[in-house]
Amino acid sequence: MIYRGDKIRILLVEDDVNLGFLLVDFLESDGFEVKLYKDGESGYKGFHASGFDLCIIDLMLPRMDGFTLAGNIKEADPEVPIIILSARSMKEDKIKGFRIGIDDYITKPFDEEELLYRVKAILSRTRQSNNAATKKTVIQIGKYEFDPSKQQLSINNNSQRLTLKESQILSLLSNRMNDLVKREEIMISVWGESDYYTGRSLDVFISKIRNYLKNDPSVKITTIPTVGCILEVE
Repeated sequence: MIYRGDKIRILLVEDDVNLGFLLVDFLESDGFEVKLYKDGESGYKGFHASGFDLCIIDLMLPRMDGFTLAGNIKEADPEVPIIILSARSMKEDKIKGFRIGIDDYITKPFDEEELLYRVKAILSRTRQSNNAATKKTVIQIGKYEFDPSKQQLSINNNSQRLTLKESQILSLLSNRMNDLVKREEIMISVWGESDYYTGRSLDVFISKIRNYLKNDPSVKITTIPTVGCILEVE
């Protein structure tokens, strides 16, 4: 999969016109370029006509259902991420989708902001995977060196091995150093959901990571209650 230009291009296939236009406006307001198609066949033709970085596909579509469309797209480009939208919450449908190779299955009705964070989480994972395939990146955080591929944080020849979730959270924060990363984005990216219990877990992990970084006074994690976190480096 290739990220084309400055804007990430999203293919949206949704036969509910009102919902389709709402999602286009919402995603474009966050900087994405979105092309809307209203049936499976036109969506498939659109995908081949101009490449996309991510696909959002409704399950119940005219002229080609969402599973068939997703399967055809995966045959053409196995690496392109796909999110299925569906009013059906049956386990069998979800299993069928994941067998095809989709990346997420969101049940309607859903919150548009949650969809946005799921899109960002999938793109973040895809980018990290692409980067890992081409090079190993060590991130400088003040006096610390953070190696996400090894889940390792080092300072003055002393190394701390992080857990997978600790490493994922620190990766999100360090990739946007000195910028706010919202709680919902972190929770969805790391846990796949955002609720009260996940939020409590996130607070525990942030406290642990903050403790790991205590040996460099120029580095701190600032928590803005109910909003998000900032990894600040002077």
